[in-house]
This record gives sequence, C-alpha cells and structure tokens, in this order.
Amino acid sequence: MHGNAPVIVVDLQTGMFDGRVAPPLHDAEGLVARVRKILSWARRSGHGVAFVQQNSPPGDQLAPGAAGWPIWPALGQGADEPTFGKTVENAFTSEELRGWVTALGTDEVIVIGAATNHCVTSTVEGALAEGLKVTVVSDAHSTGSRPGAPGIIAAHNAAFAAAGARLVTTDELTATGT
Repeated sequence: MHGNAPVIVVDLQTGMFDGRVAPPLHDAEGLVARVRKILSWARRSGHGVAFVQQNSPPGDQLAPGAAGWPIWPALGQGADEPTFGKTVENAFTSEELRGWVTALGTDEVIVIGAATNHCVTSTVEGALAEGLKVTVVSDAHSTGSRPGAPGIIAAHNAAFAAAGARLVTTDELTATGT
C-alpha cells in the first residue's frame, strides 16, 4: 500500500504560521497536529521523512536567513531528516530530493504541506511526471487563511485524484501499519 514511501513535507516554514507577514495558513493549528501525527507514524513505521524549504529572493519572508525561513519548530524535525531547498514551486526539480527518494528504493511518495494551490500542486505534478506513485494526505495540506480556503483545498484534492494521485486522510494513513 505505502511500502516504504517517504513523507515529503512541503514548505511548512515559520512564515506560514507565525503571522508576522501574512496570516497563518488555514487551520494552522489543526494542520500542525495532523502533520505531527503523520511524522510520528512515519518514524514509527520506518518511512523516511524529508522537509522541503522554499528559498525565496531577499526581502521575502521565506528568504534564507529571514525570520520566516526556518522549518516550523512545532513540527519537531528530526536531526536525521534532511531538508531540501528549492527556488521554484516543484520540489522534484531538486536533483538531491530525487536522488534521496531513489536511494530509498521506492517509487512512491506521500506529500503534505503548503501551499495547496502552489507548491503542493506543483510537487504532486512533479512527482507524477517523474513516474512516482503519489499519495496526498487530503487533510494535511493547506493554503492561505481566507474564506475560500476549504474550497481551494477540496478542488485541489479532486484534481490530485483526477491526475492519478491516491488520496487518504491523516487517520486513514496512520491507521495502517505501513
């Protein structure tokens, strides 16, 4: 079902949660709780975990060195969990990330993170274009906090499924042994 598919955590950086430059992600506290549950499951069941970090231009909240750039501490990134930087929306443009997934001997990834309608979508599309099987955790990605956020998330979940990704909820994923 998931084999040894690693969890790819897209752009869950401080600036997406702290509210200093922009409002936190939609359902930020719930998202953190679900991501922590997924990460705990992944670590317990032997799935790799990698974090993807947006490296935006100077002056942006996600620019290297900016207050918003670090991975959000509440997620509890493990010391042995790599971080792959990117400057575009699709994390799979990173040769290092592709190599890490290949080294795990898997052809499947599990994608969670932000923002649904930008980097998560591009990363899912990029993984599919690489020939990977993709599982998207339907309640573990989010977008900017605004009234339309639930609709954006739902529409993208439908598009992910239409593109060939498998959708599961956090509870469905973490209830499985592998």
